[in-house]
Amino acid sequence: MNTTGVVAAAVVPAAGRGERLGPGAPKALRELGGAPLLVHAVRALARSRAVGLVVVAAPPQGVAEVVGLLDSHGLDGKDIRVVAGGATRQESVRLGLAVIPEQTEIVLVHDAARPLVPVEVVDAVVAAVRGGAEAVVPAVPLADTVKRVRPVPAGEPEPVLDTPDRASLRAVQTPQGFRRRVLAEVHAKALAEEAEGGSPVVTDDAGLVEHYGGQVVVVPGHEEAFKVTRPLDLVLAEAVLARRRASDGF
Repeated sequence: MNTTGVVAAAVVPAAGRGERLGPGAPKALRELGGAPLLVHAVRALARSRAVGLVVVAAPPQGVAEVVGLLDSHGLDGKDIRVVAGGATRQESVRLGLAVIPEQTEIVLVHDAARPLVPVEVVDAVVAAVRGGAEAVVPAVPLADTVKRVRPVPAGEPEPVLDTPDRASLRAVQTPQGFRRRVLAEVHAKALAEEAEGGSPVVTDDAGLVEHYGGQVVVVPGHEEAFKVTRPLDLVLAEAVLARRRASDGF
């Protein structure tokens, strides 16, 4: 695939509630340094010259609110569109993908809850797809030893089954990058499977590609591209953002 110079589009599914951060606004709209996580995530994508369009899949009842938020935080210079998301992350990605022009050959999918991903990670993912990969994920090595356990009722000790070699394990981040054709095909297959009463058990779009027999490759991620899921993550994100602002006026 010759995609030299091709500009990518990105989908940001942001319709989820994010219950682990506690009650209140949807996770994507929680504030970090005076702006919602979503605004930071869109800015991170928009900083890349490789990204020409960002599509945000917002809570169905909050499209106007998200449009207003993005407008009020000066996100201009890039084509940014907001659509109503779905009940699941997978549905939101599919709805976002539907408004991306057919001629767009590279599509990224980025978590709204990863507000601080450096632009070099975005660029590396796009470059890998341009280089011929059909699906690309940024990832980092695991620092902790990992145990595989047999799940038991909450609060009870869990028996350890084994200890995987962490040298071959990676913690996956976003944005994930795809050839447009590949991403559209796996979502269509998943939708058809769902209509027949089944559904692939995956947690990201790369997982869909794997499920249907595609090849996914890994490029280096970054420690600051972590996902804001729990209150402590928000504290860490505030610290990272403060350091960036102090050092380079981020």
